[in-house]
Amino acid sequence: MRYAYFGPAGTFTEQALLSWLATNQVDGERVPIATVDGALAALRAGTVDRAVVPIENSVEGGVPSTLDALSAGDPLEVVGEVLVPITFVLAAAAGVTLADITAVGTHSHAWAQVRGWMSANLPDALYVPTLSTASAAEGLSVGRDAGGSVSGSGGSGSGGSRSGGSADVPETASYQAAVCAPVAATTHGLEVLATGIGDNAGAVTRFVVVARPGAIPHPTGADKTTVVLYQREDRAGALLEMLEQLAARGINMTRLESRPTGAGMGSYCFSLDFEGHVLDERVGETLTGLHRICADVRFLGSYPRADRTAATIDDLATDDAFLEARSWLRSLRHREGLT
Repeated sequence: MRYAYFGPAGTFTEQALLSWLATNQVDGERVPIATVDGALAALRAGTVDRAVVPIENSVEGGVPSTLDALSAGDPLEVVGEVLVPITFVLAAAAGVTLADITAVGTHSHAWAQVRGWMSANLPDALYVPTLSTASAAEGLSVGRDAGGSVSGSGGSGSGGSRSGGSADVPETASYQAAVCAPVAATTHGLEVLATGIGDNAGAVTRFVVVARPGAIPHPTGADKTTVVLYQREDRAGALLEMLEQLAARGINMTRLESRPTGAGMGSYCFSLDFEGHVLDERVGETLTGLHRICADVRFLGSYPRADRTAATIDDLATDDAFLEARSWLRSLRHREGLT
């Protein structure tokens, strides 16, 4: 098995993949790919068997690049998830001190989780976006100029802004420190200037293991289903009608996010997770109802929850309750003279 992951080595995504392999007692070749889109494209092309990408953070919410890549293109399905506690460090090349730092490189989601620490400790430091936290650390380990900084190696691209401001950073901007995982600092031979710099001590990122459509993991009693819903028209009550399909069948929703479809201003689809497996009667009837009222329902998989928390099911929403109701209806339809 070949597993693509949002790389390079040392990312939290690689930690998620290693955790997945260990938990499932399997082995596989790890293939780092610089972007989420690239990892999923490799999966669609068949050059890898699975892809591991971040989908949700407890502080910043959904990861747009993953949500958008899964909602468009050839269908893919989630077969598992991994939760990884997030701990950030501020790392730099040997000899660099806090006083030397005028710019910091990291991924946008990481920067959002350390803004408070940066405002308190490096209020004037420029933020330089990088493809990942690990690539920010990697950028400091190669191509250093005489001053110990990197010219464009980690922060080239879209520019950045000052903490709390909006000044653009030139594409050739240098940075002297990186916000990254502790393992990335070690991997790339950097010195850690500060630990535990995240603004939320309990931050967790959820990663998903994605495959091409095939066999769906068996239900465990502690499962989650992910779908993307497209409304037929933008009108009052359209989203409510969708959510009522879940509420009427006693299903608890665990995530809901809207994403633009690209078709025009105000055109959105809805990505959501809810408890249960496609083989559960209540989930099957919910998907049937959604398919009836939506323009399209993209099924993104039913898979075991990482926390193994079983759903709390009301007595009226058990499989037996749905089967009994269906049996009652069948008996009515098969009365003599009504068939």
